[in-house]
Amino acid sequence: MDQQDLIHRIESNLKRMSKGQKLISEYILNNYDKAAFMTASKLGETVGVSESTVVRFANMLNYDGYPKLQKALQELIRNKLTTVQRMNLSSEMGESIVLRNVLKADMNNIRQTIEEVDNETFISVIQRMLNAKSIYVLGLRSASPLAQFMGYYLNFIFDNVRIVTSGVNDIFEQLFHIGSGDLIIGISFPRYASRAIEAMKFSKERGALTVALTDSMLSPLTAYSDYTLLARSDMVSFVDSLVAPLSLINAIIAAIGQIRKDEIYNNFHDLEEIWAEYKVYKGKETT
Repeated sequence: MDQQDLIHRIESNLKRMSKGQKLISEYILNNYDKAAFMTASKLGETVGVSESTVVRFANMLNYDGYPKLQKALQELIRNKLTTVQRMNLSSEMGESIVLRNVLKADMNNIRQTIEEVDNETFISVIQRMLNAKSIYVLGLRSASPLAQFMGYYLNFIFDNVRIVTSGVNDIFEQLFHIGSGDLIIGISFPRYASRAIEAMKFSKERGALTVALTDSMLSPLTAYSDYTLLARSDMVSFVDSLVAPLSLINAIIAAIGQIRKDEIYNNFHDLEEIWAEYKVYKGKETT
């Protein structure tokens, strides 16, 4: 759905709205960042109308209930919220419920990811990774730790993995050798990093297979992706919720591990000897 569709629906129906519905419209248009995360009851209380008026307002805009309207509003503002606005959204959350609310939100993100991720696409991406000449894992800003984590484990399986993130070299310098037969996994979530979008476009133009690991088909990365894997990242504060994306990355690594298990077993057998010799991990003290 076009992100501006909600605004268009509101503006085109203003003339036939009741007084209460116009109050809701005015509040949403002026405070979309707050309204997007309000229940129907809370929105009605804030505006000064009943909860049923809010529900009728959603139906009048041809949404199948208030949750559908709320989802459209959240999609509209997903990439527009500044860090300050995110902090304002969570400023009313009492300290006593922060832990519970954040953990519940992360659980819900994983639950929605299970429902939305396409298993056929997932399997296709795995096969493409196994056949790629080189695998590039791209993650910038808050997505950088995800790229580092994914690259860390893929390096135990493949010898052709390159992690692309902010560093001494510019992104395009790190992607200079990418081309046909290579695969890039671009990881980005709201607020989407402009450089990540440009890097995906650059990689696709160079003939590489592109995989977007992002939150929505409305993500700008999808315009340059051959495959898209979705993981929810709805946030309850200024901190990005990356639990579901990390879980999806775990699934990718585990799936490849199952296919390459004999090879991985031998690799780790040799590594364990190296780790023991150089005391990489803390072991039991001997007397």
